[in-house]
Amino acid sequence: MLYYSHAITTEKLNHARPSLHGHHEKGKEGQVLHRSKRGWVWNQFFVIEEYTGPDPVLVGRLHSDIDSGDGNIKYILSGEGAGIIFVIDDKSGNIHATKTLDREERAQYTLTAQAVDRNTNRPLEPPSEFIVKVQDINDNPPEFLHENYHANVPERSNVGTSVIQVTASDADDPTYGNSAKLVYSILEGQPYFSVEAQTGIIRTALPNMDREAKEEYHVVIQAKDMGGHMGGLSGTTKVTITLTDVNDNPPKFPQSVYQMSVSEAAVPGEEVGRVKAKDPDIGENGLVAYSIIDGDGMDMFEITTDYETQEGVVKLKKLLDFETKKSYSLKVEAANVHIDPKFISNGPFKDTVTVKISVEDADEPPVFLKPSYIFEVQENAASGTVVGKVHAKDPDAANSAIRYSIDRHTDLERYFIINAEDGNIKTMKALDREEIAWHNISVFAVEVHKQHQEAKVPVAIKVVDVNDNAPKFAAAYEAFVCENARSNQQFITISADDRDDSANGPRFIFSLPPEIIHNPNFTLRDNRDNTASVLVRREGFSRQKQDLYLLPIVISDGGLPPMSSTNTLTIRVCGCDSNGSMVSCNAEAYTLNAGLSTGALVAILACIVILLVIVVLFVTLKRQKKEPLIVFEEEDVRENIITYDDEGGGEEDTEAFDIATLQNPDGINGFIPRKDIKPEYQYMPRPGLRPAPNSVDVDDFINTRIQEADNDPTAPPYDSIQIYGYEGRGSVAGSLSSLESATTDSDLDYDYLQNWGPRFKKLADLYGSKDTFDDDS
Repeated sequence: MLYYSHAITTEKLNHARPSLHGHHEKGKEGQVLHRSKRGWVWNQFFVIEEYTGPDPVLVGRLHSDIDSGDGNIKYILSGEGAGIIFVIDDKSGNIHATKTLDREERAQYTLTAQAVDRNTNRPLEPPSEFIVKVQDINDNPPEFLHENYHANVPERSNVGTSVIQVTASDADDPTYGNSAKLVYSILEGQPYFSVEAQTGIIRTALPNMDREAKEEYHVVIQAKDMGGHMGGLSGTTKVTITLTDVNDNPPKFPQSVYQMSVSEAAVPGEEVGRVKAKDPDIGENGLVAYSIIDGDGMDMFEITTDYETQEGVVKLKKLLDFETKKSYSLKVEAANVHIDPKFISNGPFKDTVTVKISVEDADEPPVFLKPSYIFEVQENAASGTVVGKVHAKDPDAANSAIRYSIDRHTDLERYFIINAEDGNIKTMKALDREEIAWHNISVFAVEVHKQHQEAKVPVAIKVVDVNDNAPKFAAAYEAFVCENARSNQQFITISADDRDDSANGPRFIFSLPPEIIHNPNFTLRDNRDNTASVLVRREGFSRQKQDLYLLPIVISDGGLPPMSSTNTLTIRVCGCDSNGSMVSCNAEAYTLNAGLSTGALVAILACIVILLVIVVLFVTLKRQKKEPLIVFEEEDVRENIITYDDEGGGEEDTEAFDIATLQNPDGINGFIPRKDIKPEYQYMPRPGLRPAPNSVDVDDFINTRIQEADNDPTAPPYDSIQIYGYEGRGSVAGSLSSLESATTDSDLDYDYLQNWGPRFKKLADLYGSKDTFDDDS
């Protein structure tokens, strides 16, 4: 049977239970322990961490009761760290730790021991597990969760107010000894703060700490293990504590009176000055609202709060007049917006100050007695009629003289003129209400000695209507009456229009002129609603006898005095069906029922004659096209310029063009009129020309014709195609076309070119030397 023994290294090993040997052993306290029936006697081994001795640490010893000491038994160790951290002497069973152990890395190891026969490796006893525990020592100092802490506490807090709790931890074993028992203490920050030794809670230690005196505090807290005794390890942390603001200070003005000034020319809303009450509190605790609570300027001034700068802004509320009042006094109050009831005893949280404002005299522009003027004047009034009068004055004490003028941008047609001295406005020409009913002008008032000081006022002038326009038809009426119209039948209703105002217009009175009051054909009925109806007086109208009637109608307005005009109503006689619906109003159409008129018959016959003439001309032209106009001989080959206005046909199109029209008939008589401008170069004659029978000098001939063309006064001012009649059939030169040269014999005599002048000498040399070349060969 195997048993073990502990290596006695420290007094702490006394906690381990002794090994069992035999059936009964007494424990430390006299307790009888019964041996296990297993072949192993096992227990826990202990080894101190961080051992740094020169020799391996003896952890314990294994021994079997069958070991007689002859060396036949071999002890084997396996499990966690076996062979690396823990090694065993296979003969003696001593277990050693070869490396320094750290409990904070691993607190215990589980190993298995077995006794085997050294020669056969046969197990002599069953394997058994045991535990090696690493015994803790105080080798780790306390560490705080954060290196720096930040906390806030309201100023003027009571003593003992909790600020923040700091916490430290120790990696040592808290269940063994005091290595992890921590105690907190304050190293820096007294006497303002304290810390609870067991919990690490920081509390205020002084009453009425004032933020305005000192806002931030730096506190150092220490945590020490071993219960704070000597030899313990420690760690520290820094805590920054900020006092938060409370409203414990009322606002105060730095002075008792403020002096300000403002010009009388200032406009309402303009800033006059600023006041500021100082409040050492911050945030909403330092917000100050300003108000005017008294003074003779309460109606003239107002005060607002600029919350960005915490200033009271005094502004002008109404216009000032230096000549009326030269100074004002205000009583301004500054009060905290938010008040803390805890500190109401420190109040009142407000302060007052006196603001004195002096009004400065300013050179003011003239002022009109009214902001605007409205005048009336009758239309057609004579030039020079007084319309109205404007008046302005200088508000300054100097009371300078004023001159008036009209802004001509508002009176471009110059209908009005103003007296520069007294401001009387008069007409310069007659006014027409029907053209312009209202005239809106502007009048300037300028100080005589200070031209830059001016004022402007709008003046509206109404043109009053007079009855100067007679009424007229409201539209261009054209009436129709049926031939079979019945007596007293109404066929049109008319109305009138008057350009005058309604007072001089309707009501309208319609009537027939006295000379035709008894018109036999038509009569008029005034409907007394500014309209009139035209009626048929008799029956039986005929378009053949008369198809158009002109009825004069007199229209009078209701003005004083009334005006009237005579308007003519055109009435046409039309054919109607049995229902009275108009069919036709054309008098000639009526005669077509019996037969065509003479004019229509003549027109038809003229059209027929014109058609016959066109047909005859077409047939004649068709026959002429079948016969060729020019017989083209083989030598009469020329280049034709053909203009096609359409497509198709081929040779038939070519035959349709008469090439003879290109020949100038005047060329036969030796006179060819000029057709273009003066030529810029001369055409060279083509080779192959034969001499004329009468030995004509072609060069002289061409020069002569060029001179005639240049001196021709009838020449048009443009370029054209010049056609010469000296080529082809009937000409002395024959054909000049190069198309014929391919069929001619090359053995021609060109000596006649020598007679054509110096310009053809080069050509004669080229062609005339052919015989010489042949002889030489």
